[in-house]
Amino acid sequence: MRFLLGYGSCGIASGANDVLSSLEEVLTGTGLCVEKVGCNGLCFAEPVVELITDDGESVIYGRLDRASAKALAEEALKGNLSDKNRLTEEELGFLKGQTRIVLSGCGKVNPESIASYMENGGYTALRKALEMGADGVISEIEKSGLRGRGGAGFPTHIKWKSARASRSEEKYIVCNADEGDPGAFMDRAVLEGDPHRVLEGMMIAGIAVGASVGIIYVRAEYPLAVKRLNLAIKEMRREGVLGENILGSDFSFDFRIMMGAGAFVCGEETALLASLGGNRGMPVTKPPFPAQKGFRGKPTNINNVETFANVPWIIENGGESFAGMGTQSSKGTKVFALAGKVKRGGLVEVPMGLTIKDIVFGICGGIKEDKCIKAVQMGGPSGGCIPENMLDTIIDYENIARTGAIMGSGGMIVMDEDTCMVDMAKFFMDFTSKESCGKCVPCRIGTTRMLEILKRICNGEGQIGDVEALVELGEGIKTGALCGLGNSAPNPVLTTVKYFRNEYDAHIVDKCCPAKKCTSLISFTIREDMCKGCSLCSKKCPVGAISGVVKSPFVIDSDKCIRCSQCLDSCKFGAIEKISGEGM
Repeated sequence: MRFLLGYGSCGIASGANDVLSSLEEVLTGTGLCVEKVGCNGLCFAEPVVELITDDGESVIYGRLDRASAKALAEEALKGNLSDKNRLTEEELGFLKGQTRIVLSGCGKVNPESIASYMENGGYTALRKALEMGADGVISEIEKSGLRGRGGAGFPTHIKWKSARASRSEEKYIVCNADEGDPGAFMDRAVLEGDPHRVLEGMMIAGIAVGASVGIIYVRAEYPLAVKRLNLAIKEMRREGVLGENILGSDFSFDFRIMMGAGAFVCGEETALLASLGGNRGMPVTKPPFPAQKGFRGKPTNINNVETFANVPWIIENGGESFAGMGTQSSKGTKVFALAGKVKRGGLVEVPMGLTIKDIVFGICGGIKEDKCIKAVQMGGPSGGCIPENMLDTIIDYENIARTGAIMGSGGMIVMDEDTCMVDMAKFFMDFTSKESCGKCVPCRIGTTRMLEILKRICNGEGQIGDVEALVELGEGIKTGALCGLGNSAPNPVLTTVKYFRNEYDAHIVDKCCPAKKCTSLISFTIREDMCKGCSLCSKKCPVGAISGVVKSPFVIDSDKCIRCSQCLDSCKFGAIEKISGEGM
């Protein structure tokens, strides 16, 4: 019998330490132990424990705490599989609807044990790659059709060929683990849950391009990922799969870890290289490309975490097997991080070619509280909002781009009927304007001006012509900005204007927020016919804006009200209403 505890950041934040101590208390002296694994993607049910019986049956339990974990272990030791906290078949459909390559080891292997990784086939692809040689490796990557999973979707084999063709005794492989999109956690989960897979992929890339040093550029906000990477590298040296003459070959390789300060712009490869060199992370124009002149002026190949994590599987199973999944132009699988108003948020890996609706409603169960979906934000702060009537869009690089969004690194934020799309555009523009490195005028000044207009609109001070100004500014930034961050920064605004123009007009013309979210455009009132005079709303109000006599209807002083919604949330009788526009 085995107990696999999800011990990634999401599990720990949800109480995995309490579950761990409780399980260990029960299992002490039984000869059994708790195996700490990475997140298996069931983030909506954390903390999660997978119980594997002696017969090989797998049962997954979720939403555990100290008491329920203890009861689970005690029953298991008696030979009973408790139904309490057991995930339902509907919930497990989240996993059954996926095809896992990158995430295949997450939740299965112990990320702090190279033995566990090797027991699951780890480093067999490295041995095979050493036998194939550089040309053979690149040939398989070309057959696979693997494109960079960091967002741009550039063919991986072209990058590798270019770096290989560059003449230099010193070359570098760089892993871009600077995951900075709000709502994205794919790279973190892979590095925490299966770090050896990424390291093996980087080493295979080293064979392909002739590099002997791999650098992982990871944000410092990922301490658990950094810890497990360092431990993995230490174990690799001990087992002889890292260092000089690896596995008896003439191939030598080593790793370095560089922790970034969390600048979103360092996800752009030239800004990343500047940061690696000890300089401020600011992009430069290309050419020369990093494959010709990168880190320390030497040929450098840069891919992101997910791209490298695909490589061992491709080498082991063949490029044609990978190319057999996906669409004509977008091969293989893609990992998505689902967040927002979706019932079952977490990590999803599916073949390219499914629709957005397949993921949101098929795998993730639809919208919380069965509300209506309004849009899905794809591509992070530089992506775009795809409306409900376009959820049948096929997921591949070209089809997503046609909507005005981008694939990005794989974040999906689901929004329901209560989301204000103008406020959402303001949120993302606030993020990109702050994260702009400031090097070029279109991005530095343009995003600031766009944010000012959006703030004015949300504050009820919008003017006729503001929407046209936003579009003009946005198109100018897309054309004139130096790097990918600036080129794509206006996307959330441009897509919301394109698909939700009525909400902009309501804010500007009617001084109304249809979603009743923008605080300057809403007010609260108490219905006399429904108020029971319990006084709870008055007690919850932080500014004393609600007054009245117990058992008589209370009233709200709109001049004092700060629109915090605490009264609305506290009322048990539905007597408090939120109003926007006419009637305020």
